[in-house]
Amino acid sequence: MQPPYAPEPPAPPIRVALVDDQQLVRAGFAMVIGSQPDMEVVLEAGDGTQAVRLLPSYDVDVVLMDVRMPGLDGIAATEQVLTAARPEGRAVPRVVILTTFDLDEYVFSAIKAGASGFLLKDTPPDEMLAAIRTVHAGDAVIAPSSTRRLIEHVATTMPLADRTPTAVLDALTDREREVLILIARGRTNSEIASDLFVAEATVKTHVGRILAKLGARDRVQIVVTAYETGLITPGL
Repeated sequence: MQPPYAPEPPAPPIRVALVDDQQLVRAGFAMVIGSQPDMEVVLEAGDGTQAVRLLPSYDVDVVLMDVRMPGLDGIAATEQVLTAARPEGRAVPRVVILTTFDLDEYVFSAIKAGASGFLLKDTPPDEMLAAIRTVHAGDAVIAPSSTRRLIEHVATTMPLADRTPTAVLDALTDREREVLILIARGRTNSEIASDLFVAEATVKTHVGRILAKLGARDRVQIVVTAYETGLITPGL
């Protein structure tokens, strides 16, 4: 006689850390996140220094990191958080930068350091929650037009001398370059599949190969490479 069917236990909630020097902002984010059955806020920090000190001691999946804070700003904090030593078995969290977009050219450095994307601080709650889930699933927050505008804004301020040599693209096939360009323009996998008249599964395969060949962590770093090498330029 077969044992009775046992349903799979629910997935553990996404553990979120909030790093912002404005307590009201943290409270607002915490209220929205806490209303979701699949998320919980496990840590709040009022500046980058506190975040760097506390985060290695917590199991955190996603960090929402303000970019402009007194003392240690979000860029330096991101770099330190992603490279800090952790107890065995404790994963490195994924960082999403919070920005007002006004003068946040510094965000580019955080993306290069391994941040998984960024959100405008006035992003609607539903979009913020979707971004947390997207990043937790291993992708990056790169599709929204606000993200594309910010990357393009930063790309115009990056000196040519700082650009990555185009030789890094030599390993890519012509089709992979096409896919890379479309990713950099903010196209989703399904949109790329439609543009190239191929199956979405084929696009996912191309994306995986691009990530491996470029040594990129996610789609954000693919976009950074596209701009750094001049493969794509703002407005094109």
